[in-house]
Amino acid sequence: MERKSDTTRAAIVERALALASQEGLEALSLGPLADAMKMSKSGVFTRFGSRSTLQMAVLKTYHGQFQRRVLQPALAARQGLPRLRALFASSLEHIGSPQLAGCFYFSCAAEYDDRPGPLRHELTSGVLAWRALFEQSVRQAVELGQLAASANTEQMVFEIYALLLAVQHDTRLLERSGSAAQAQQAFEHILQRHT
Repeated sequence: MERKSDTTRAAIVERALALASQEGLEALSLGPLADAMKMSKSGVFTRFGSRSTLQMAVLKTYHGQFQRRVLQPALAARQGLPRLRALFASSLEHIGSPQLAGCFYFSCAAEYDDRPGPLRHELTSGVLAWRALFEQSVRQAVELGQLAASANTEQMVFEIYALLLAVQHDTRLLERSGSAAQAQQAFEHILQRHT
């Protein structure tokens, strides 16, 4: 049975993730979060002890959500090309979801790309797991004869990941509709070049 303090802590982290998705992980602070939760600042502080502990909890919570929304649906597909297609589709859906402010990994990248430390390490571990599944899916598709033996896995994953970055950029920053459809078309061209 989950204790009330655990439930409260989870609710704080969920609210912190929502705030950080809009304002950035570095902008996250205990005071405004306490106000949003209708709690005292000390009530939030006692559950985390520091802002960096709260930020780490936010990243770990997002990892879990990302696993459930993006990676697990793809892993349910058959190996090779079906899994690669499923992973790209679930990634696009995640980035374009109206309930989310895009991909939190992408949003955090600008904050931590030049900042060493545990938060950057935690962020990159999630991104690397995502890319590793793309790489594994491409390699399996080659092994199964679904993609040409000459397919360059690293280059393909780079191009696919670049498409996802472009969708986030165009959808969120430029407020352009249709970028997911353009990315899907470009994804198909990448596959065609390697079959």
